Amino acid sequence: MNARSVQIRELPESDIERALALAYLVFHESPEDDRRKHHRETLADLLRIGAYDGDDLIGFAAAHPFTVSVPGGGELPCPGLTFVSVAPTHRRRGVLSAMMGELFARCARQGAPLVALWASEASIYGRFGFGAGTYGATVEIDSRRPLALRIAPDPRPLRLVDPESAPALLGPYFESTRAHRAGRQARTEAWWRDEWLVEKDEDDDDMSPPRVVTLGDPLAGYAIYRTKAGDEDANTPGLVRVDDLEADGPEEAAALWSYLTAIDLTGKVRAWVRPLDDPLLLFAADRDQVRVTGSFPSLWVRLVDVRAALAARSWAAPVDVVLAVRDEQRPDNAGSYRLIASPDGFSYAPTGDAPDLSLEARDLAAAYMGATPVRSLVQAGLVTEHTPGAASMLDAALYTELLPHTTDGF
Repeated sequence: MNARSVQIRELPESDIERALALAYLVFHESPEDDRRKHHRETLADLLRIGAYDGDDLIGFAAAHPFTVSVPGGGELPCPGLTFVSVAPTHRRRGVLSAMMGELFARCARQGAPLVALWASEASIYGRFGFGAGTYGATVEIDSRRPLALRIAPDPRPLRLVDPESAPALLGPYFESTRAHRAGRQARTEAWWRDEWLVEKDEDDDDMSPPRVVTLGDPLAGYAIYRTKAGDEDANTPGLVRVDDLEADGPEEAAALWSYLTAIDLTGKVRAWVRPLDDPLLLFAADRDQVRVTGSFPSLWVRLVDVRAALAARSWAAPVDVVLAVRDEQRPDNAGSYRLIASPDGFSYAPTGDAPDLSLEARDLAAAYMGATPVRSLVQAGLVTEHTPGAASMLDAALYTELLPHTTDGF
C-alpha cells in the first residue's frame, strides 16, 4: 500500500460500526453498550471521512459542528475533530496527512476558519498546524478544614437543582459567559445532557451521579460536581470532583467553592481544566490549601483560513507588522502579509515588504486567542523577530483581559 492507493471519501452511515471498531482498536477501548450507542448516535450527525485501502477502512475522522468564542465577544464556526484513527497496520504511510488535508479543505469550503481538537498525543498535531490555543490547570483543595479566603463569599442562597431541569436553567447563563473568554464552545441541550449531566460517569464507576448547585435568583453562578466516598483502610478522603464552575465574579465564585469544600464526609476537592488565571488562586488565603497540581494544553487550534480568523477577532491596540507565514498543509495561508489592525479596523494583505516576524501557522494559532505571547515564542526560538519590538507590538494588539479557556472536551 502507498499513499496514492488510499481513497479519502465521506464515510457513509452504513460504515459507522466499522469506524467505531477501528477507533476502539486504536484507542484500546471497549465501551459498554450504552456508551457505544451514544457514540453511534453522535457520529450520525457529524462530518465523517474515511480512508479506504480497497474495501478496507484503514482510517477515520469526524468533526463536531461547533462554534467557539474568539477575542472581542464574537464567535466562529470551529469544527471539533474527534475519533481520529489510523489502523496500526497502516501507520506512517501518509493516511493521517491525507485525512487532515481533506478535513481542512472541507472545513474551508464550509466557511470554518478554525478547526480544533483535544490531542490524545500532543506530539502528533503540531506538524499539521495545530497550536495550543487554550490551557487548563488541575486544582486540588484540602477540604479537611474550612476554605480560607481573603474575600467574603456572596451571601445569596444556594440551591441544589435536579439535573433533569438543569440544561434549561444553566444553558442561557453559560451562553452569557462565553463572550468573556475566548475558546468557549457553544453547548446544545443535547450536549448538556450527554456530556455534562450523564447519570453514570464514564471514567469512574465509583463516582456519584452529577450534582448541580446554583447561586442566587437570578442566577449568579453554578457548579456541576460529583462525589466519591473515601476509603478508611487506604486513608483516602472522600472526594468532590468539580467538573464545571461559572460565576459572575470573585465573591460569587467564593460562595460556590466554600460550599464545595464543606460537603460532609469529604476531604479533597479536585477541579480539572480550570483557567490558568482562575481568581480562586488569588483570593484563597492559604496556597498550601489550594494547589495547582498540573497545567496542560487543552484545546488545540488550527487556523484553516488565517485572514478570516484574524478578521473575526478584536484588537486591543494598533499594530502594523509584516508576517512571513509558513504553512505546508494550507498553501493559501503561506507568504508575506502586512497586518494592520486596531480597535477600529483590520487589514491583512499580501506584500513584498521585508518581514518583521517569521513564524509557522501553528505558532500563530497558539497566539491567536491569547494563550501564548508571541514574545515567548521568539524567546523559545520558534518565531524569528527581524524588527526589534515587532513581537511586543503584536502581543499588545492580541491582548485579552482574560486568558482563553476551554472546559468542553470531545
